Parts: sequence; structure tokens; C-alpha cells
Amino acid sequence: MPDTLNKIYHPDKISLREVGLRDGLQMVAQFPSTDARKRWISEEYAAGIRHFEVGSFLPKVGYPAFADVEILVDYAGDINNLHSVALCPNLRGAKNALKSKVAELTCVVSASEAHNLANLNRYQKQTLDEIAMVCGLRDKTHHRPLISVGIAMSFGCSISGNVEPGEVVDIAAKCFESGVDMVWLADTVGYAGPKQVEHLIDRVRGSLGDQPIGIHLHDTRGLGLANASAALNAGVRALDASLGGLGGCPFVPNATGNIVMEDLAFLCQKEGFETGIDIEALVAVRRILETEMPAEILYGGYAKAGSPRIIP
Repeated sequence: MPDTLNKIYHPDKISLREVGLRDGLQMVAQFPSTDARKRWISEEYAAGIRHFEVGSFLPKVGYPAFADVEILVDYAGDINNLHSVALCPNLRGAKNALKSKVAELTCVVSASEAHNLANLNRYQKQTLDEIAMVCGLRDKTHHRPLISVGIAMSFGCSISGNVEPGEVVDIAAKCFESGVDMVWLADTVGYAGPKQVEHLIDRVRGSLGDQPIGIHLHDTRGLGLANASAALNAGVRALDASLGGLGGCPFVPNATGNIVMEDLAFLCQKEGFETGIDIEALVAVRRILETEMPAEILYGGYAKAGSPRIIP
């Protein structure tokens, strides 16, 4: 396991990745300024978050929300022990990312052929071949960033329905064979339940051993935190979430977003995991989102109810 990966993914350590700056902003009507995003990163970092997906390497003209991704990568790179991640949905984006200081590139492939075509305009095999090419290009770089792959629709597809666990295992195996460092199982449209989450993690682990895996959950149908608890019980120690539950999915109209980072941190602490996160400080960062995106709904039980009263 590369040293960089070992710092953020370890069986005895919880790593919570803030994806609000990327996944959370992909469908908003108004997005924060670059300065506001810098404050978002720095204040969450001060609250204890160390793992940030800062944006996407996409054409600036078509995707203005991520036009400042290089600026944010540079900014994050100057903060001690902050691990920056950027989404690279195609080879062109990956080549641009490899020229930057980003610590990790995330590629995407779908467990559903129909969704892969709809989302990436190519077949699964084409996407997997492209991911292998990205790994080859990465190996020629001096700083050798990590490469992870999010397997979208791992728990079911809004286009084609059920997804067989064996398909997910097969895709994950091909990713690792290509040189990928880590795979994330994604409940892209919020279909999963706790038993399903545990079952798929067990299937992947049973076939691939100790290869690093994380989980990306949406709260579309209200089971996000229950599924996160199931993932923790199954041994996963790397989980995605977004401040205030920002996010959505173009393939699920009216869907709520990712699981709420503040609530996930509280869950981890209640389950006895040391996160290093000050949840009150984390909640306070929401004011940046409220100011910059006043029309966006922010979710979260902890932010509404506050910390539990401790009675001696």
C-alpha cells in the first residue's frame, strides 16, 4: 500500500471525505466564490476534516462551477496534511489533473452499462480501458498521485434496475488489476439498505481481500446514515459525505444529496471511532454555504438539535 494511501486509509482509522465542493455543487443554481470555497476548506480543516474532493477537471466553459479547480488544488496543497482529490471523468481531464499538484485523481465507471452510456457516453469496457491508460500516465509522473475509482450504481440503477453484486466485484477487480489504488462503492441514487451494503462489502472483500475500499452514500430515501453504520460494521473506514448534505443526482429528480457530514461525524463518534473532528466547529462552517447559496436547502439533524446534554 503506498505511503500516501496508508495515511488516509487504514483499518484502525476513520477517514471522512468532504465531497460537497464537487458532488455537492454539481447541480446547484448558484455556487460559492473561489474565496468562499477557500474559507470552506480552511474552516473544515480547522474542524478536523483532512480529506477533500475539491472539484472536477472539466471544460471551464461548460462547467463554470469547477473553473477554479486548479486554484483550489494549489490552495489545498499548501495546507499541511490536507489530502486533495479531484474528479476526472475522462482522459482529457485526467491529463490536466496530472499536471497539477492534486494528491488523488478519482475516475468513474458505472456498474450499469446503461448508466455508463448515459453518464459518460461510452461503454464500460471503454471506460475501464481509459482508467488503465490514466494509471499508466500516472506512473510516469514524478509525484505519482493516487488514483481511485468510484463505481457508480453499485447498489442499483435508476435506468436498468437491479445490479448484481458479481458485476461490481468484477469491475473492482479490473480496476485494481489496472493499477488503481482504491475503489469506492457508490449508492448513486440511494437504492441501498443496510443488509445490502454489508453484503456487497463482504462480497468485494471475499473476492479481493484487503484491497482498499470506501463507500459513497446518498440519502435519497432516508437510509444514508443507516447504510453508513452498516459500512462501518463491515469494516469500511473511508466514507464520503458533504457539509449540510449538499448534492443531488441528475438521474433522480428531486433527490436529496449526500449523507450529512456533521451527522456522519456524530455517528462515528457515538460508535466509538476517533475522528479528530470538532462537530460544533463543523456545524459553524455551514454559515458560508448559507451566505453564498441562500436558495440551497441544508440538511442535518445535529445542526438543528445541537449536541446531546450530558448528565453526570
